[in-house]
Amino acid sequence: MYNYSLIFFTKLFPNYIYTQSLDIYMKSTFFQNIVLLLYLLTGVCYANAQGKEYFPDYDPVIRQRLEEWQDLKFGLLMHWGTYSHWGIVESWSICPEDLSWATGARKKGVADNYFDYLKAYENLKSTFNPLHFNPEKWASAAKTAGMKYVVFTTKHHDGFCMFDSKYTTYKITDKDCPFSSNARSNVTKEIFSAFRKENFWIGAYFSKPDWHSDFYWWKKFPPADRNCNYSIRKYPEQWQKFVDYTHHQVDELMSDYGKIDILWLDGGWVRKKTDDEIKAELSDVYENSRWTRNPQSQDIDMAGLVKEARSKQPGLIVVDRAVPGVYQNYLTPEQHIPDTGLPYPWETCMTMATSWSYVPNDVYKPADELIEKLVDIVSKGGNFLLNIGPGPDGELDSVAYARLREIGDWMKINSGSIYNTRMYSVFGEGEKVRFTQSKDGKTQYIFLFDYPPKTIRLKNLIPPKNATLHLMGSNKKLKWKVMNGTTEITLPAKSENYGKYVWVIRVKTT
Repeated sequence: MYNYSLIFFTKLFPNYIYTQSLDIYMKSTFFQNIVLLLYLLTGVCYANAQGKEYFPDYDPVIRQRLEEWQDLKFGLLMHWGTYSHWGIVESWSICPEDLSWATGARKKGVADNYFDYLKAYENLKSTFNPLHFNPEKWASAAKTAGMKYVVFTTKHHDGFCMFDSKYTTYKITDKDCPFSSNARSNVTKEIFSAFRKENFWIGAYFSKPDWHSDFYWWKKFPPADRNCNYSIRKYPEQWQKFVDYTHHQVDELMSDYGKIDILWLDGGWVRKKTDDEIKAELSDVYENSRWTRNPQSQDIDMAGLVKEARSKQPGLIVVDRAVPGVYQNYLTPEQHIPDTGLPYPWETCMTMATSWSYVPNDVYKPADELIEKLVDIVSKGGNFLLNIGPGPDGELDSVAYARLREIGDWMKINSGSIYNTRMYSVFGEGEKVRFTQSKDGKTQYIFLFDYPPKTIRLKNLIPPKNATLHLMGSNKKLKWKVMNGTTEITLPAKSENYGKYVWVIRVKTT
């Protein structure tokens, strides 16, 4: 929990100079207990100020695992399913809501009638055959980029399982899917194995809603929106079947796929709600035309699910996305980087291209933008989970591979400023300068989004008198001085030895 101590201390005393004696005191049990109490008491209100709620897990094992996860900084998210065969948005084209970004992404010319379209979509299972599937190539490329963990979509909202679940035939290993005859048809197992061999942490994305399951979208009724399409209070037996179905599938992932580090649950509308929450949501439906036409508690016994999962995977980090509570071990702002640092574990999940899923000829963000986003996120105390969607043939776009190599070239020089770091007392200065620091506070890193002609001047980072400064990629000491509360650092002429895109100055106290 050391990072929590540091964050709280620096927020309480922003002008305090960090010293070794302070470091020792902050690691004392007495101090950490005080800070933990402050953290637990203030975490929820501080998170609310950011527009989100965070409830810390009291278990020291989970806190330690979160600490280790925060050291990793950079991960790969992969959305892949039958929808990639059509090159359309993942799952959402079969959602019956009037969502322009979803309905507009439906495969053109398939069917005008919703139910005919749904039938054609679900029939993609019979043609999905990614013969170029090579997870070792993915893992190698991600490792080259400096990524340290992977989160793979084992099942998205459409219910199609990319693993060999015995509780459904709607899966890649079913006999009616042509890829089922391939020796590597259980792609989740193959992906986890390939990345684990490269020392990645393994994360299993799993959708709580399941739009294919008769236990969720009961064929007795037509679906109206993304929610369960029947009254759970009126048909509790049907809902219990869905709860059991969900627990069984998560148990399969926790039992049969090796060590799992993260259970990344999506579909935050599937959660327990109080009567007051349901009434408020119902009122909101009538006043604001929200998408929830059937507000009700969709309780899948999260406490029981997590207990069962952790009995198989001790220390498992659980991310019940967008559901305030102790089973959302870290928060996941989507396609967004918070404006400031946050005092709780968090991760920005963002697409490398424009879509989570594969789209032909998609436009990928340039390397400089991706590296700047990585630095911005890490400087604010977060992790960066970057998404790439494999194509229907099982390959990544060649541009995605190129971006990973470019990021890797930058990381070869500058990875020490990213891994195992924490927020400095302030995350940066202006739009073009960011800071991080080592966990012991003895080393700071200054990130420059633009290379200055000669001198950089900073007001928010004053090195100790005995500090030595180097430009990452060089062993030469930099000249620096402090005048009138401003640090002036003289830089050498720009050189490719120092990399490109973002340049890093290491400030080390002896």
